[in-house]
Amino acid sequence: MAISLVKLPTQRYGLTLRVCKGHFATNHSHINYYIDVTAQKFRLSEAKAVARELTKEYKYRGAVDTILCLDGTEVIGACMASDLMKSNVLTSNEHGSLYVVTPEHAVGSQLIFRENTVPMISGKHVLILLASVSTGYTADSAMQAIRYYGGQVVGIASIFASVSECQGIPVTHIFDTSDLADYQSWDANSCPLCRQGVRLDALVNSYGYSNL
Repeated sequence: MAISLVKLPTQRYGLTLRVCKGHFATNHSHINYYIDVTAQKFRLSEAKAVARELTKEYKYRGAVDTILCLDGTEVIGACMASDLMKSNVLTSNEHGSLYVVTPEHAVGSQLIFRENTVPMISGKHVLILLASVSTGYTADSAMQAIRYYGGQVVGIASIFASVSECQGIPVTHIFDTSDLADYQSWDANSCPLCRQGVRLDALVNSYGYSNL
């Protein structure tokens, strides 16, 4: 049986927070809210609304050459690139445009770039875009990969975040735990719901959920 999502109204034009409360397992933690960002990622009108909110932080902050898209955020990344170009954001790219890149995932969640995409990272100012940042594990992996390939991380942006920074880099976000006052995230080995015998409702990640 599918989980039941609730739409929470927000003060942000064109954006709704869709959530379900329960007991959920991610790759790195257990959480008590599943936050569904499917529409924000794949519906153009909502992707544009997300991009509009997130690019406000980067229009005057400094150069952006590449947007690295994780968690299936390519549509949002393209919209952000378009908005930043319209704002005449600084870029060191010779063609005066921005790259919108998706990495390849190797064994152990390591991010790699092939020879044809390394030039879009090496020597570039890279903005990391994610669907959500909770433990910070994915953002940390992305920063390690960018630095390994010779890029410079200039920001982290996400739809939802439960942390304010990763490795000293601020996380720009639209929604956070102030929108869900009782949001909790635990290490799987110390989850109080598991200790109470509460069964998992679903396995979740930024792409969706699988009922248990």
